[in-house]
Amino acid sequence: MVALVPAETPGDEREAFLNFVEAQRAAIRRASLGLTEEQAASRPSASELSLSGVIKHVAEVELNWLRLAQQRPNDRRRSQETWSEGFRLVDGETIPQMLDFWNGVKKETEEFVRQVPSLDDTFPLPEAPWFPKDGRVSVRWMLLHLVQEMGRHAGHADIIRESLDGQDSFSLIKREQEG
Repeated sequence: MVALVPAETPGDEREAFLNFVEAQRAAIRRASLGLTEEQAASRPSASELSLSGVIKHVAEVELNWLRLAQQRPNDRRRSQETWSEGFRLVDGETIPQMLDFWNGVKKETEEFVRQVPSLDDTFPLPEAPWFPKDGRVSVRWMLLHLVQEMGRHAGHADIIRESLDGQDSFSLIKREQEG
């Protein structure tokens, strides 16, 4: 049986949240192992989602939540006109570039979470029909939301990968561990 839990899991709430977020990130990244750019960009199911699009989307979503929590501008924020570009690679983007970008976001998210005074600290939500007017959420809520968002897309990534070549999560974990 392949271990799905890190060898050491600290009891600290921040580290527990970060471990759960990382487990979902890893599942999504793992789904692209060994694929060509063309395979990763393909849409083998009824959905419009591709593995490369899922990777780009979750990286940008994580960055968006991080910038909201930091109360800083997000230079990659999507508008209605560019929303669909957040689900596919464009302008020569590659999976390695997206993974590098996501690794940078991951590092910044982890630094922010470890340095924020309290997970109870809140930040304002942007104006949107799906958010309450003048709504605020905590850093804790953001981390739970990232686990939920990435978990949903990790499932999408599994289905896409299995549709491409029949590889499932456990065979990909074993492949990853074998090098």
